Amino acid sequence: MNPKLTAERLERGAIVYIRQSTPGQVLQHQEGRRRQYALQDHARQLGFQQVAVIDEDLGRSGSGLVERAGFEQLVGAVCAGSVGAIFCLEASRLARNGREWHHLIELCGMTGTVIVDPDGIYDPALMNDRLLLGMKGTMSEFELNLLRQRSAEAIRQKAQRGELQFSLPAGYVWTAEGRIEKEPDLRVQQVLSLVFAKLIELGSARQVLLWFRREDIALPRKSQDQPGGKTIWAPAVYSALLRLLTNPIYAGAYAFGRTKTRTKVMEGRARKTIGHKKLRAQWTVLIPEHHPGYISWGQYERNQATMAANVHMKSRAEPKAGRGGRALLSGLLRCRRCGRMLYVSYSGSQGMVLRYQCRGAHMNQGDPRCITFSGLRVDRAVAGEVLRAISGNAVEAAVEAAEQMRQRFGEQRQAVELELVQARYEAKLAGRRYEAVDPDNRLVAGELEARWNAALRKAQALEERFRDMDEAKGMPAIPDKEILLSLAQDLPAVWNWPGTEAGLKQRIVRILVEELVVDVDEEKQEIVLLIHWAGGRHSELRVSKRGTGQHGHSTGMEAIEVIRQMAGKFGDGEIAATLNRLRLRTGAGNSWNAQRVYGLRRQYELPSAGSNAENGTVTLQQAVDRLGVSELRIRRMIEQKVLPAKQAVPCAPWEISLEALNLPAVQQAIENARKRKRPPTASDERSDPLFSES
Repeated sequence: MNPKLTAERLERGAIVYIRQSTPGQVLQHQEGRRRQYALQDHARQLGFQQVAVIDEDLGRSGSGLVERAGFEQLVGAVCAGSVGAIFCLEASRLARNGREWHHLIELCGMTGTVIVDPDGIYDPALMNDRLLLGMKGTMSEFELNLLRQRSAEAIRQKAQRGELQFSLPAGYVWTAEGRIEKEPDLRVQQVLSLVFAKLIELGSARQVLLWFRREDIALPRKSQDQPGGKTIWAPAVYSALLRLLTNPIYAGAYAFGRTKTRTKVMEGRARKTIGHKKLRAQWTVLIPEHHPGYISWGQYERNQATMAANVHMKSRAEPKAGRGGRALLSGLLRCRRCGRMLYVSYSGSQGMVLRYQCRGAHMNQGDPRCITFSGLRVDRAVAGEVLRAISGNAVEAAVEAAEQMRQRFGEQRQAVELELVQARYEAKLAGRRYEAVDPDNRLVAGELEARWNAALRKAQALEERFRDMDEAKGMPAIPDKEILLSLAQDLPAVWNWPGTEAGLKQRIVRILVEELVVDVDEEKQEIVLLIHWAGGRHSELRVSKRGTGQHGHSTGMEAIEVIRQMAGKFGDGEIAATLNRLRLRTGAGNSWNAQRVYGLRRQYELPSAGSNAENGTVTLQQAVDRLGVSELRIRRMIEQKVLPAKQAVPCAPWEISLEALNLPAVQQAIENARKRKRPPTASDERSDPLFSES
């Protein structure tokens, strides 16, 4: 009997601590785990009656970077003084870092607990044993670091040659010779190529996602059940699509070391997190043109620049790609006062009313908003400038747009066709599995029959969808070339057609315009836009800004000014007639009547009409009654400047002062008109008498 195993320690009992570093070791290194569990028999042979096993840390590293519940339980038992001995296969099983190892030795020395391994029994309270245990812990920590260093260097060198094999994403497989090749499944290749083509066309990862969801086209991904698992199909989700678009392997590049590990000290313990992205210059290995790619490396870099520019709410605040909302200039407007990009907000019962506003400083520092204005007028004005810029190439653009629509439909049809081919294969495979099972085994046969029926229904649905596409039911209405050429001559009508997609308009604007610097001229009530055209040219555009309380159906200022000048002098009916003669409309686009004039007068608190006698004036009809001549004669006197008269606005009734009616020139003109006879004409002399003389 070893003298270190005193009766007191034997009475306390023993703990066998079992640990393996990784889940892979737990599954594959069965013999090592059996040796650790066999320490229970060794403890009983040494005289311990109470032997407990702590194996909660199987699959957990002892480096100190992960939390170990089993080790914490062991330390707690040692502190409680209920442990006489700790059994372990070697020192590295207890800990591979100096802090935990020496902390355990210190506690064991204080509580009188010995540590037992196949080489001997060590009492931390004895200096020689403590020195030996310290050396064992140091060697264990050194061994771990050495293994890590050798392994990392070997991995790095193999990766630099492009030979290190790791799990590949959907669309690629490792060959027996260690090369990366495209997955032989044509459906996978076609869908992946379609993803990158759509990003080039739509300019936004989210717009690509919406297109795939709208067209009900699934994306391939590798099964996570096991490394190198089979390819499965699932509806497109943003995270998977973004990983696909940002992975350089699809550009034919071998990349390794794109992420890094970070270690933080939390609650006195080191905590390790993985998956933190590194800048491209910090990648461990990058080998372009390593294997066949779905896009070129140059196109990959352009795609990354496009998606980086689309990131909103960042300090660099660059113009964004079209996102398909109602706002034509979303992501293109920059505030001239603070340099921030403008936000877009929608209001109204159906979200039809949009406003642009600079609120970055307001959100971050609580400062007042720089500028805010309605977006409808600005969008229409900029659209007019864009249409004028592209009117010269309208014919070519129309024909090319039709070709692109046909090409997109062909790509979509091919994706459905390949999906149908795979669905038919899966249906046949399910049928063979059902026919191969014993009919009497109803539990298995029933499940296989249900799977067969589901596969048949899926294939039938795809066949109907493919048949509809062949019959042009699903094909978008693409006009003939002649129709497109005629429409190209009237671009504004095509642009304003309700069926034209907002996203298409946004992409057209972003091709021609880099950004717009905007400010509001409060004095002139104008929105001032400086358009930065692609190619370096600049132009200024001014758009009138509505005042407070004005909206799209507000009455125009010209009509209000006419009513303001005529109010108090003429009745509402006369004012309405004048407005209609001037071809002025209400804010809602209606003609004027007395009731509408009355309502607007009440709104602006304008006076009602008084009697002409109070104003010292008469109307044209009243002047006719007073002077006893025709209306035509009065009008001629006004035109000849004989009778002074005035109009509040053009087309308004004439205003004639009472004093003007008594002017000598006016009275003389009236007298001449009464005495004057119509001179005979030649036709009168040639006419025959009504009655002949006898």
